[in-house]
Amino acid sequence: MTSPRDRDPDDGSEWREPSHLGGDDATAPDEPNFADRRRTPREEPSTGGADWQPPGWDLPAHTPERPAGVDPTWAPPPAPPAPERTGGGLFGSRRRQRDPEMERAFTYEGDPYGAQAWALQHGWTVSDGSSAEDAVLGGLIASAPVRPGKEARPAGVLRGRAGALELVAFDIAEPYGKRWVATHAITAAPLLGAVPPLRLSPARLWKHGIAGMVPVPTGNEAFDARWQLLAGEDGPQVQRLAQDPAVQGLLLGTDDGDEFWTSAGFVAAIRPDGHRPQLIEHHARLLTAIVGALAAGF
Repeated sequence: MTSPRDRDPDDGSEWREPSHLGGDDATAPDEPNFADRRRTPREEPSTGGADWQPPGWDLPAHTPERPAGVDPTWAPPPAPPAPERTGGGLFGSRRRQRDPEMERAFTYEGDPYGAQAWALQHGWTVSDGSSAEDAVLGGLIASAPVRPGKEARPAGVLRGRAGALELVAFDIAEPYGKRWVATHAITAAPLLGAVPPLRLSPARLWKHGIAGMVPVPTGNEAFDARWQLLAGEDGPQVQRLAQDPAVQGLLLGTDDGDEFWTSAGFVAAIRPDGHRPQLIEHHARLLTAIVGALAAGF
């Protein structure tokens, strides 16, 4: 077996160890070997040698000045009001956030829409609901198609004449915290004769307290699709109301937001709202037509 070292010296050439393997010229300063490269860091003339850093390493100097365009008078918005502590539960008391706008919206202020001013201008009387004459209104509240609370009471009672009708208009007021709020508006007209229990409501509304009542179709498909008439017993009065064109025309022109019923010698209308002049006039038109249909047989 031969190697490069066994070459014939008579061939006219002299073999040398390669420089990278430590030959005669391996120590030349201009040709460092691999060992030298591992011991000496690589130097790049353009990067500054040992002071080289990656591009973007240096951050700009900190400038505490406020950037242009920011209003120096700006201040953060005020903190929300502290939540109010409510009654305890299984794990003790809890906190409930009270929205001031919601509280304002549900605060009964006596006459928020000017209904009392309108009533006085039209010669109506005004009561707070505590007079002896107002005692009958409790029966209307108890029999209403809605479900008022046990502490509900009449408030802002207005009495006067609208056309041929004597009307009483009032709000159902219920406690909300330490205040009273108007949850529904009722307008009622007294009836001169006996009328069976009636309920005239939008078909879309869920109904309660109708035990013993039967539906009475009107024969008008468009009307029956939107309104439902219930009666304790069918008869001439009920049929006149069911087929009265004035009643159907007025109700079809509304937003289906009212309910009507008979109780305590009244026929009444109710809407989830506080009374205002437009609502009193709206109820007066509808009740005039309903009372006219029911009174035709008296």
